[in-house]
Amino acid sequence: MNALIVYDSQYGNTERIAQCITSTLKDFEQARAVRVDQVYLEELEGMDMLILGCPTQGMRQTPAMQSFIAHIPRELLNSLSVACFDTRFRGGFWMLSAAPAIAKQLHMMRVETVVPPESFYVKAMKKEGPLLAGEMERAASWATRLSEKIAAHPLTV
Repeated sequence: MNALIVYDSQYGNTERIAQCITSTLKDFEQARAVRVDQVYLEELEGMDMLILGCPTQGMRQTPAMQSFIAHIPRELLNSLSVACFDTRFRGGFWMLSAAPAIAKQLHMMRVETVVPPESFYVKAMKKEGPLLAGEMERAASWATRLSEKIAAHPLTV
């Protein structure tokens, strides 16, 4: 299975999570991470899994991620198992986050994620982080569960 992790990162926290997911998936399949402003749509061809991740900005995904998703042909998305994650801080009125917004954007394109959106947390009220203790381990565990689920129930096009 080939996986592409496309991410956006402002302070490096989302990039760290993307690299952790990539490293974990390499134990099961081929995986690589590419920053959203450096990925080409052609790179999605031949992929089995697409994982999208970005920091939460204004309670939604970054403009770069939103634009990237909008430009992916639906036919190409339909041939991929898709998952999404974000980084954000927890609590207060900041309950809205990027990953559910990504999932909603995909849903509007008639594409469903294979697992619910996942959030990884940074230190409260500090956008620059650092990630909370244990979040890298949670990211590795999430990637393992994602890989196992896709292996058990491969997408049939």
